[in-house]
Amino acid sequence: MNNEKSKDRQAFLDQMKGAILEVLLVSAKGIDHAHILGHPGYHVIVECGSQIFTSKTSSGNRDKIYWNEKLVFELPESELETLSHLKLRIVKEEHLSDDDFVGETIIFLRGIIVEGNYRGLTEILPAPFNVVLEDDTYKGEMTVGLKFTPNMVVNVEGKQCVKKGNEGGGSICSVITSIWKLKWWRLFSSYKNRYLINNHKDN
Repeated sequence: MNNEKSKDRQAFLDQMKGAILEVLLVSAKGIDHAHILGHPGYHVIVECGSQIFTSKTSSGNRDKIYWNEKLVFELPESELETLSHLKLRIVKEEHLSDDDFVGETIIFLRGIIVEGNYRGLTEILPAPFNVVLEDDTYKGEMTVGLKFTPNMVVNVEGKQCVKKGNEGGGSICSVITSIWKLKWWRLFSSYKNRYLINNHKDN
């Protein structure tokens, strides 16, 4: 009986084995637009495999903004086999406009994972990464640090929709809702403009 319990426990632990990826969001600079009035806040939507976290709202000024926040991803072994990159999307505070998305940074993880598995730990001190706009041009940079620790017992339940930060960043669920509202508003505006143009022609 004890042997069966021991085997069940070992099987459970094997299922929970994985790695922990710590992402340190430090700051960003050069991402703001000169025509924007005031000092808009930004948060970062961080995607790693099937998990999505959002940061708190940034502080700072137009020249340089800060998060100074650590996000922790608990990754099962099954996901590590196919995990290729980390995506960080910078989004302005939720406004109903076309300017919500600012840009994104993609950090490839295969080398970090391989080195971490070999050495037992991989740590990359905060370094600047280019921010890519929707038209594939570069504007500004984001400073990010990484720490990858393999052979850990992880808990990945309920990690697909998680709110991180407590200063107005909002959860990814609220961001998705905002994007849906934005698309609806664009469709409504487009329909309204076509109606006005056609009505003007008829008159």
